[in-house]
Amino acid sequence: MKKGIFIFFLCLAVCSSCNERKKEASKTVFRYNEAANITSLDPAFARDQAIIWATNQLFNGLVQLDDQLIIRPCIARSWEISADGRLYTFHLRTDVFFHQSPAFGKLKTRRVTAADFVYSFNRIVDPSVASPGAWIFNNVKQTGSRFHFIAINDSTFSLELKRTFPPFLSLLSMQYCSVIPQEAIRFFGSRFRSNPVGTGPFMIKMWKEGVKLVLLKNPDYFEFDDSTRLPYLDAVAITFLPDKQSAFLEFVKGNLDFMSGIDPTYKDELLTPSGKLQPKYEKEISLITQPYLNTEYLGFLVNQENPTTSKSERVNKPIRQAINYAFDREKMIRYLRNNIGTPGLQGITPKGLPSFDSSRIFYHYDPEKARALLASAGYPGGRGLPAITLTSTSDYLDICKYLQHQVAGLGINLEIEVSPPAAVKEMKAQAKLPFFRASWIADYPDAENYLSLFYSKNFCPRGPNYTHFSNPGFDRLYERAMSTIDDPTRYAMYREMESIIMEEAPVVILYYDQVLRFIRKDVKGMGNNPMNLLTLKRVRKL
Repeated sequence: MKKGIFIFFLCLAVCSSCNERKKEASKTVFRYNEAANITSLDPAFARDQAIIWATNQLFNGLVQLDDQLIIRPCIARSWEISADGRLYTFHLRTDVFFHQSPAFGKLKTRRVTAADFVYSFNRIVDPSVASPGAWIFNNVKQTGSRFHFIAINDSTFSLELKRTFPPFLSLLSMQYCSVIPQEAIRFFGSRFRSNPVGTGPFMIKMWKEGVKLVLLKNPDYFEFDDSTRLPYLDAVAITFLPDKQSAFLEFVKGNLDFMSGIDPTYKDELLTPSGKLQPKYEKEISLITQPYLNTEYLGFLVNQENPTTSKSERVNKPIRQAINYAFDREKMIRYLRNNIGTPGLQGITPKGLPSFDSSRIFYHYDPEKARALLASAGYPGGRGLPAITLTSTSDYLDICKYLQHQVAGLGINLEIEVSPPAAVKEMKAQAKLPFFRASWIADYPDAENYLSLFYSKNFCPRGPNYTHFSNPGFDRLYERAMSTIDDPTRYAMYREMESIIMEEAPVVILYYDQVLRFIRKDVKGMGNNPMNLLTLKRVRKL
């Protein structure tokens, strides 16, 4: 009898265990690798793509961008902007709750109110926090040290700008502007970076730094797809393999569901020379691609008043223009990047922004024109022209060598200096590089983000003007554009500014990048956007 009871309970335990395994197997887990690692899950420090992607799953702000970069409601269900473009009033949803957390004590959670946005935005500008996103609110009106972030009532939040800034609403879609609860900061202190409490479609389950991050479905998330509460996925699992070749092999084996971008180590294995997916992978993998708001370029230090470089190191305007004409961008894209990207013929503003004008070509491949410019500068055939040093990181050495070979045919001696990324970044910020490779990925979807690189009041290190370009006509147009609310009128000014930049040639535009997303065939609902923002709340696995 006792033996029969023992066997009964043993069978019951085995069945229970099997049921648990089946239940676990039925969970839909989306898996991707983050080679760059994640240093914080606090949106106040969402300065790079790795952190932005993770925090986008955990947090929400007032507004959000859709895949066409149109500003949509998020926690703010609606808003009004005053006629002068300075006062913003947001009306909040009343059904948004923070993730359950011990920070809230016995209540476990609470509803989001306007006061939470006042706290969250004040935290971003607090010098003691040292958020790299504090610049977002540089244009917000202040009375003494108090910023004009106001909770009119629990569901109405307002802020006021010092002056009109048309792209401001786009800035509010950035992860820096996520809402967080004050209780969580008090409870976790510096540990909030690894114990995030947000309102997003997923919430943290486990983070073993440098190994794995697991996010679980938020059962109380406020957004719906028709009548279905989002998200569809049960969990998101992020690994941190630093070797991109290893991550690629894991993806091919089916151990990862998604891979973004392309690396030279497996470029030809995955893509044909024309940039299509290799036929042998078509049954298991899908490729999604579109223009990326990322301009890859070379920059010259052009300001003659800058004492950090000698006059002999600077490159004058005709030589800069000659280099722009001296190489074939289309051939560069075809052979070095498998046709991934668009040749940089139109200027600093990338393809994908509404002010981009594909009909205006500033510099195309014209070696004869380049020779004429060299002769006009007093260097016929390049004779007497001092060597020009281009500083880059090893990632772009192939492109730099291609340029070196092309300009050598005109008599230009281009020397390449390869330095670590951190060193290049620091020297560029201190205006110590006469000629350097750089890129600019949009912080927000407006051409002002790119044109600000040439505004004289933005000279590095206090701003992003790494070339120290200065032109009074450009500055006047920039300031007029920033006070112009009407989009078509402002875009016309943007194009006029772009013409000034390209005529003076402080930059050599290489190409406009392209978003590449590789996904397993059983993944559905994966969107794509020119900001390359990863949004998983509508993704499903079959």
